[in-house]
Amino acid sequence: MAYLYSKAHIRESLDAQPSTPDQDMQWLAGASAAVISQVRAALPARRVPAAVLVPLVERSTGLTVLLTQRAETLKDHAGQISFPGGRIEPDDADAWAAALREAHEEIGLLPDYVEFAGYLPDHYVITGFRVTPVVGFVNPEYQVRIAAAEVHDVFEVPLDYILDAANHTFRRRKLAGLDIDVHDIPYGNRNIWGATAGMLMTLRRMLQSRGAAPQ
Repeated sequence: MAYLYSKAHIRESLDAQPSTPDQDMQWLAGASAAVISQVRAALPARRVPAAVLVPLVERSTGLTVLLTQRAETLKDHAGQISFPGGRIEPDDADAWAAALREAHEEIGLLPDYVEFAGYLPDHYVITGFRVTPVVGFVNPEYQVRIAAAEVHDVFEVPLDYILDAANHTFRRRKLAGLDIDVHDIPYGNRNIWGATAGMLMTLRRMLQSRGAAPQ
């Protein structure tokens, strides 16, 4: 069953500040401490700080999640579904500033159209990045200007669809010599998986942890 969440509920469910290093395995929620420790140890020792914007568009029919499909020519994660984002640069004041900058560079999203909501726990990925996901509410009148070298397409998925367990499938991945079940979220002819799906499942758990009253 899908649930509708108010902006206040979402803000209250998120972290006000970026997470600490011991909170980086939320996407493995339900795994034993031994499994989590083994997976963490297998990840690259050098973890480059990065940030992504998790954009929630305020449509009249409900919130949607704005996602990108990465260009096929990219070195990392080519063609995958992702959030706009990238490395945190020295000139970025914080992860929020980096996420806004990257969203503007990749899809032309103006910072004035985005309202800060909060943070998800940091997410380590096998390519050596420590990603800080920042959630923001997006004015539906935003305009898209795609940077074709980085982004192939932009699309929206209803948040309720993403939160509904009926729309999730399992993928078995081998990490650190272990077979681990993680979530995929198929949507039309696209499949949301990997780090993006992991961050969305973390958002789902955080929202539901405060209680979920259907409207």
